[in-house]
Amino acid sequence: MPADLAVIGLGHLGLPLAQAAVAAGIHTVGYDTDPRPYAELSAGRTPVEGSLSASDIRRMLSGGFRPTADPAELGRVRTAAICAPTPLGPDRTLDLGAVTDAARALAARLRPHTTVLLESAVPPGTTENVVRPLLEEGSGLRAGRDFHLAHSPGRLDPGNRTHVFANTPKVIGGLTPACTESAAAFYGRLTDKVVRARGPREAEMTKVLETNFRHVNIALVNEMAVLCHDLGVDLWDVIRCAETKPFGFQPFRPGPGVGGHGAPVDPGYLPYNSRTPGHPLRMVSLAQEINDRMPSYVIQRCATLLNEHGKSVRSARVLLLGVTYKPDLADQEASPAREIATRLMDMGAQIGYHDPHVLDWRVRELPVPRADSLYEAAAGADLTVLLQHHRTYDLQGLAVKAQLLLDTRGATPAGAAHRL
Repeated sequence: MPADLAVIGLGHLGLPLAQAAVAAGIHTVGYDTDPRPYAELSAGRTPVEGSLSASDIRRMLSGGFRPTADPAELGRVRTAAICAPTPLGPDRTLDLGAVTDAARALAARLRPHTTVLLESAVPPGTTENVVRPLLEEGSGLRAGRDFHLAHSPGRLDPGNRTHVFANTPKVIGGLTPACTESAAAFYGRLTDKVVRARGPREAEMTKVLETNFRHVNIALVNEMAVLCHDLGVDLWDVIRCAETKPFGFQPFRPGPGVGGHGAPVDPGYLPYNSRTPGHPLRMVSLAQEINDRMPSYVIQRCATLLNEHGKSVRSARVLLLGVTYKPDLADQEASPAREIATRLMDMGAQIGYHDPHVLDWRVRELPVPRADSLYEAAAGADLTVLLQHHRTYDLQGLAVKAQLLLDTRGATPAGAAHRL
């Protein structure tokens, strides 16, 4: 049976979109330029941790979702959504390689009247200046005349059971008004509310603003955490009080670093054409610098606590709790745990870890010993560091058992542990 939708890129963006489409009764195929996701999905397994569970994948398959390794399938749909990943490169700019590969694969099969959607996190201007030329050159068709083209930034919060795909508004910016309406008609089948942006660049910049808003505010509370520790002030009590203000304040909380798939983006360092020079966002750059310092600050606090208790980091037994970037998920994307473990190992510490969602964890390609019994491991460690607060952790009991506990999330009861 021909599909109505092709999702190109079967990762953290593509799989939830495919799941929502299948739930809405839309015949959906999934394609990836990397053959590994197809093999995993065909076997009923999730190709990426922390997005969908294996049971979610099995329900999708039984509901009609069809992963394919045949790019010819892309030419048999009415809507195609590019959901390829855009990781940060060594120069901290977004790597568009997977997006351009997906666009070329689609262009070779693109039919007239198809609606093409770009959901990948991309620099403003990418839909028009990168994806559009690739689609037009590869197909011989013209965007806005022969096929519809629009950008709709991905808005996902893995593990959030309150805000799911169906009740999260979808921002859409089309190349033409007709492109916007075609995209709106599609997304209107998946979500309760569609928000029309003026165009693709406004939709792309919406993602930049949303992501940078998170990073800048986390940087602020991370700096506050260092200041409050130096002054002997309980930052978590400060936040508790501040969040009672009914206007002008949104609570953010500090931590050992910032992980996840939403990388901060400074358009001043993006590949604009000569007619559109970039303007650096100084606050974003500073926020990234502050957030990047947090793993080092955690190490500093670890060394100070051990020293205050007559111990040295060298040969100290350190237990790290929670190595994922988000609570109650297996996703380790950009988690600060690996950098913290690496630095402690460089200082001669003996590292162990516990995480109910991660059964095997490696640092520098070497396996890190996993604690089978959490309480026994905490009792035997010179220092236990809570890096991620999974709901299965009994922090009151842990505080009693641990010789020395550093809580980087402010999750333990007041006075039960040393807080960040």
